[in-house]
Amino acid sequence: MPSKKTSRKDFDLSEARLYLVLDRQVCGYDRLFEILEESAAFGVDVVQLRDKHGEARETLAFARAAVRSLKKRVPFIVNDRADIALLSGAAGVHVGQDDLSCREARSLLGPSAVIGVSCQTLAHAAKAQKDGADYIGFGSVFKTRTKPDRDPMDLALLSRAVRTIRIPVFAIGGIELRNVGQVLQTGITRIAVTRAVCQAQDAGQAVRDFRKKLPS
Repeated sequence: MPSKKTSRKDFDLSEARLYLVLDRQVCGYDRLFEILEESAAFGVDVVQLRDKHGEARETLAFARAAVRSLKKRVPFIVNDRADIALLSGAAGVHVGQDDLSCREARSLLGPSAVIGVSCQTLAHAAKAQKDGADYIGFGSVFKTRTKPDRDPMDLALLSRAVRTIRIPVFAIGGIELRNVGQVLQTGITRIAVTRAVCQAQDAGQAVRDFRKKLPS
């Protein structure tokens, strides 16, 4: 039977600042699990699993282990796979423009789920908000190996998104300690990172370094 869904009120994202994407293309599951535990201990606010090519059984096993480890201290989100999010007891799912729609994800996971949407334009962001998304990931802000074919975003667009969208906006794409200051100058207060933490020698220290730069 599916695990009991987590109530949205357990995960208020209004104060969330640092979102970590655990990408299977960057590290294997053993290392990703170590990073998850280190990052949760040192101040990450949201954790997402992204595995575009893994087998469902293996992805589900990791998601269940992550949910058990986090013990509702930090929301755990599954990229794309609403079925795995439901079966693992994850807080919710993150979808892209070519994936399951926000409304379809909501109908599957219910009103208590956290639903995030990847957006590249203001029109995408406005639609996600209208469709009931809980947050958006806006980017790619800089060139990123996760989306190598995508051009970097005009930072003025990011600034407009922050001013016009009411739900939390997480800047994403190529954000590192060396360039996060440029992102914060747009008025953004939330970022999502992958390699800057997952490939750091000390993931916990990387999280702490980002936290120092982000508004409290």
